Amino acid sequence: MPALAYAHGRYLPVSDAAVSVEDRGFQFADGIYEVIAFLNGRFLDWDKHLWRLRRGLAALHIEGLAADRALSAIAGRLVHRSRFADGLLYIQVTRGAGKRDHGFPAGIEPTLVMTVRRFDIRQRLPQLDTGVAAISLPDQRWDRCDLKTTGLLPAVLAKQEARLAGAFEAVFVKDGHVTEGGSTNIYMVDSAGAIVTHPISARILPGIARDTLLGLAREAQMTVVERPFTLEEARAAPELFLTSTTAPILPIVRLDSAPIGSGSPGPISARLGALVWAEVRRQTGWSG
Repeated sequence: MPALAYAHGRYLPVSDAAVSVEDRGFQFADGIYEVIAFLNGRFLDWDKHLWRLRRGLAALHIEGLAADRALSAIAGRLVHRSRFADGLLYIQVTRGAGKRDHGFPAGIEPTLVMTVRRFDIRQRLPQLDTGVAAISLPDQRWDRCDLKTTGLLPAVLAKQEARLAGAFEAVFVKDGHVTEGGSTNIYMVDSAGAIVTHPISARILPGIARDTLLGLAREAQMTVVERPFTLEEARAAPELFLTSTTAPILPIVRLDSAPIGSGSPGPISARLGALVWAEVRRQTGWSG
């Protein structure tokens, strides 16, 4: 089966789906998106993703989107029609199509597009054992990184720079402090074994995988500290790791070509990895 899309009320191959050239998502990046993993045909953290989608739409004053029940039904049908057991659902909502003008056009309806593609999340399991590399870059994004908008050019350029350097991720640094990754949240383990990550603010996305991981860590009575930390602290930390929808947890074993700790995944990320993948199995019944 090819990748499938839902657009303008129709389910069709992605190659046949289209929106207006005057859509404000295309003209202004005037829209919000979400990426949701599904495993064994079941969505992971679905309600949390819907909450963040609605939060972003409210912040951008985009109104008129169908209710959550309707979105859930559309998403479920799309996954069912795809016949993919494991994959990624992409949801994008823009303000809609109208005459190109910076001000909001009156009387337009939001554009809703969903796509489904196959994604083999099993590739992350060996990476959990080996770890990945990252580079650090200045954080040059706008000041509302807490909103998951489609304006991703700084992240696109950073991810490409990481790719060219042979790294998995770019770690953003602002005013000397690590904020997050190009498409991930970033954590370090301090010398006392505490899990440290940037607090929720306009500087970082409130990651869904982040929320799940920190909840699991606290339930396991692991110490969690939400505070900014410097790039120097990150480089000297015994462990670094990242989380995202497509990489539930991965250790960072090299940063800017220098090893982190021993240069191998550490015990905290290993313990968290076991907790995270157990939660994936609990929610979806996925066995790998």
